[in-house]
Amino acid sequence: MTGVPKLNELLCFSLYSTSLAMNKLYRKLLKPLGITYPQYLVLIVLWQHRSCSVSTIGEQLYLDSATLTPLLKRMETAGLVTRHRAKDDERHVIIELTQQGEALEAKVEGIIQQAVCASDLSLDELAKTKTAIEALRQNLLTHS
Repeated sequence: MTGVPKLNELLCFSLYSTSLAMNKLYRKLLKPLGITYPQYLVLIVLWQHRSCSVSTIGEQLYLDSATLTPLLKRMETAGLVTRHRAKDDERHVIIELTQQGEALEAKVEGIIQQAVCASDLSLDELAKTKTAIEALRQNLLTHS
């Protein structure tokens, strides 16, 4: 039989609904810290690099500046980051962690472990799943 597949047969829906479930879990885990999941992802990038341009953060998170700029402004208002123009090229905005933003790093280690536990997958299964999803993402980006 041909035709439109059932919703539960679609890979795109499996990925979409899994993303929603992951966001819901992280929303609950991050609420006590007063940050959102997208803010958490920005912080992860900054904890690795301490200072990044908006465009670099956008590239790593697959977000455009129209989405990222309001997010970063809210983070600045919350005291997590600072924003300033690059001295060598004022077209670039540099984002840096504040002490408050740096202090959150130690608090998220337990959150990551809780998310791993909530998956109910072994570390090997998680690694294989992540590798498969990243390959899929790369293939889709190549063809889009």
